[in-house]
Amino acid sequence: MKRYGVIMAGGGGTRFWPLSRKSKPKQFLNITGEDTMINDTIKRIMDLVPPEQIIIVTNKAQELTLKKVLMKEIPEENILVEPFGRNTAACIAYASMIIEKRDKDSCIGVFPSDHYIKNVYEFQKVLDAAFCIAENTDKLITMGINPTFPSTGYGYIKFDKESPIKINEIKTAYEVKEFVEKPDVQKAKQYIESGDYLWNSGMFVWKTRVILNNFERFLPRIYYKLKSIIDVLYSNKGYEELEKVYKELPDISIDYGIMERALDVAVIPCDFGWSDVGSWDSLGSVIPPDENGNIIRGEHVEIETKNSIIFSNGRMVAAVGLEDMIVVETQDAILVCPKRKAQDVKKVVEQLKKIGREDLL
Repeated sequence: MKRYGVIMAGGGGTRFWPLSRKSKPKQFLNITGEDTMINDTIKRIMDLVPPEQIIIVTNKAQELTLKKVLMKEIPEENILVEPFGRNTAACIAYASMIIEKRDKDSCIGVFPSDHYIKNVYEFQKVLDAAFCIAENTDKLITMGINPTFPSTGYGYIKFDKESPIKINEIKTAYEVKEFVEKPDVQKAKQYIESGDYLWNSGMFVWKTRVILNNFERFLPRIYYKLKSIIDVLYSNKGYEELEKVYKELPDISIDYGIMERALDVAVIPCDFGWSDVGSWDSLGSVIPPDENGNIIRGEHVEIETKNSIIFSNGRMVAAVGLEDMIVVETQDAILVCPKRKAQDVKKVVEQLKKIGREDLL
């Protein structure tokens, strides 16, 4: 059974404004100091999935930037371009149908393009185990992260410790009881204390046939609309037809649309130094703070500044007496906010849209 990887690379990264923009969101940036986040994602899976079987899904606005930064090992025909974003369900259905056309007997791993993983070797062990379980069963497999603090920014997965699923001796999966939305602080603490919950990483593995059967059952509108044009997608009218169909697809995530409703779902508990690098305050999981707790990039002068993030993209940034703050400088914008308000940076993007400042987006 051939193994494929689908990397979702169409997100906007709005909580990383002003560094992340529509045409160059965070997955195309070098945030870790090594490579762009999308290339780091590809490198992590290449030992298990060959480059010719790695599919990248992006959108029209980001296509040119993707092609500039994407590592040359990925064939151009493996880049799928959505006319516009319709959330993760449509993205995954589109890629799955293309893969089914190539290989009826195949298995797919699905990965966001903008996550950070510290222990790649441990991640690969989990991924191999997930592929083994998917290849030998009809289960939908997800990777759940052992929580390290009561996060209110992640969804949670409740799993059944009494129902282990062991295909090999490397890793064990468990039946999923339910998916839980982002909780408040009190509930998050309860989840941690119970030991029955994992963070939802948004990474999945399944047989191509199985996920398409689930689309047909739970999201038939997406399934049949895409199925109707799959044979002409690479003809001269292919993209034009895709654009017409995409306008009619529901905007829904794979979690809401399928994972929360499917009956045969399993999760592998993981501990490989994962972060979704979702906002500026999460940089501490990627870049080690200095002796004052500061994470600093670019030209700067800091005096009596603690536990802050200072990110300069060109000009000198001077910080005096800051504590628990975020300061980000780019050529045309400056962001200043408390770290506790990092999740609200996306509201700046919404406000800029309202006042017509597309030039800053």
